[in-house]
Amino acid sequence: MCMVIFAPIFAICAFATCGGYYGHLQVKVDCADRRQSNLSINIDFGYPFRLQQVHFKTSLCEVKREEIIFLDGDFSAAAQFFVTIGVFAFLYSLLATIVYVFYQNTYLKNNRGPLVDFVVTVIFSFMWLVSSCCWAKSLSDIKSATNPTQVLLLISACRAQENKCTVTQEPVWSNLNTSVLFGFVNVILWVGNIWFVFKETGWYKTGQRYPTRSASGKHSSEMRQRLYSESSFEQPDEGFSPQPTRPDSFNQSKGVHKQVSFNQSQISFSLPQTNLGKPEISDRENRVASQGPMIFVNEV
Repeated sequence: MCMVIFAPIFAICAFATCGGYYGHLQVKVDCADRRQSNLSINIDFGYPFRLQQVHFKTSLCEVKREEIIFLDGDFSAAAQFFVTIGVFAFLYSLLATIVYVFYQNTYLKNNRGPLVDFVVTVIFSFMWLVSSCCWAKSLSDIKSATNPTQVLLLISACRAQENKCTVTQEPVWSNLNTSVLFGFVNVILWVGNIWFVFKETGWYKTGQRYPTRSASGKHSSEMRQRLYSESSFEQPDEGFSPQPTRPDSFNQSKGVHKQVSFNQSQISFSLPQTNLGKPEISDRENRVASQGPMIFVNEV
């Protein structure tokens, strides 16, 4: 929503303050012989800041003759590039606003709209950064080229010590300084909008559909698995303790009873946290002592 509201406004402020600038410089030349005095020289310049084409006329104090002086520097490339980016950003912001409001379903169909919007937003963010930096550097050079001290040195009459030259009016740079400020504000705005546009793309939705398990998630899953394992193997001790045997229960009509004892040192049961009951030693006629559970096998 901030992109829809603020992007067109800041884009207009950026290219309007730069493209609509008009500067005026006025100097006054007083000749020593007083034959030519109060000579006011007006120097006007503005967008696109081709200063090498800006010229003004001034008279020579020694003779009644005029000279034509040109300023130095051509800064039109950076200024026009900055204004062009501002105009295109304004037009794209209006188009995006119309699509967001009236064609939302078409915008989200097949994920093409968010992808195109994401790519264009990244491009404009980079272009705003480059154009703002170039324009800030060019503005510094424009101020140096139109510095009243520098301009007075171009006038032949002012280079003579007997003549007096003064500056009566200097250019106002507030509009151009504001344009640079708006340029970097647009950089912040468009770079911040990259995240919101990325959330509408399929790349972000795919990452949300298959989220990566964090360390805390893995730890909680392992704890649940351990608790489940412990609860599964926790059985009453009597299930593993040997039952006392009765001699009468093994008296069958057929078969011979044979006792087989398994040594616990030969066969071990590895169960998690399972405590086997202490084996009981039963005294029989053969006085067989068992170190583990007694298992009787009936041989047929």
